[in-house]
Amino acid sequence: MFEPLVVGIAGGTASGKTTVANKIVNRLKGCRLAFIDQDSYYRDLSDMTFEERLEINFDHPDAFDTELLVQHLRELKAGRAVEKPHYSFVNCVREKETTRIEPGDAIVLEGILVLSIEAVRKELGVRIFVDAEDDVRIIRRLTRDIKERGRDFDTIVTQYFKSVRPMHYGFVEPSKRHADIIIPHGGNNDVSIEMVVGAIRARLPPFVSR
Repeated sequence: MFEPLVVGIAGGTASGKTTVANKIVNRLKGCRLAFIDQDSYYRDLSDMTFEERLEINFDHPDAFDTELLVQHLRELKAGRAVEKPHYSFVNCVREKETTRIEPGDAIVLEGILVLSIEAVRKELGVRIFVDAEDDVRIIRRLTRDIKERGRDFDTIVTQYFKSVRPMHYGFVEPSKRHADIIIPHGGNNDVSIEMVVGAIRARLPPFVSR
């Protein structure tokens, strides 16, 4: 029985992981694909005050509900649909709504600690690390958090030096050694992405990958 190929895409905050994931999905025509993001699996902090939630280190592995993520990966690999949670980055809580994810010939998982957490890493068939320069990543994160997550400049900078930067060098960067493929220069490296797509197609059975 054919088991879906799980492709894990890791990398630092705002490195271009989502862009890479989307380009891979778009180029894998003819394949049924399931896409899930690690960010949807942050632990629910609704039992805390908003002020307490802001003190949480969201870049540490413990911030994620890894048990649920692994469970969903295994369900998808077994050919069963899952209800992916929604997470509010504005309020730091899990929302009531979910998104139904159907199983596919390949499963694409994207997130900063996809390669760092061993329980997740064990589920992966292809391991990708998206690399990008530090100054590019911080500018992208500033722009995203202000425009999309309602954060102010001082809060973002404080969080960056308090948790994002140390967690990057403590967990994200070291996880690069687990990668099968490293994509330099973020999501705009189309040459590398085409090579990745070719490698993924080669891992899929002919009746799936053509």
